[in-house]
Amino acid sequence: MNTDGLIEYAYEAYGVRPEYLWKRYPDYCVLRHQGSRKWFAVLMEVSKSSLGLPGEGMAQIMNVKCEPILLGSLLRSPGFLPAWHMNKENWLSVLLGGSVPDNDVISLLEMSYNMTLGKK
Repeated sequence: MNTDGLIEYAYEAYGVRPEYLWKRYPDYCVLRHQGSRKWFAVLMEVSKSSLGLPGEGMAQIMNVKCEPILLGSLLRSPGFLPAWHMNKENWLSVLLGGSVPDNDVISLLEMSYNMTLGKK
């Protein structure tokens, strides 16, 4: 799964379009609830060195809100990192582009969506 695939999925599943908030980072986008405006995902392309990854170049990541107990176990697995520029107790960075199976990426996006829904 890559950023484009996630954007397409978010539109089909939730009717959400990405919002590009930062002029300095025109490819970074947030996915947020239409009503509450709460973010449930941030999609970015970050240098591997900024993420502590080996090699040069960029890596596509998705930041999602995550249950703290699940977060702790995921961080022990390849493809998962402490949230980049987010609260590391409640958010997780997921490497995109094949590092994590697509079904797992979608499940984490759905979990984050549900966790950020707010009161009904």
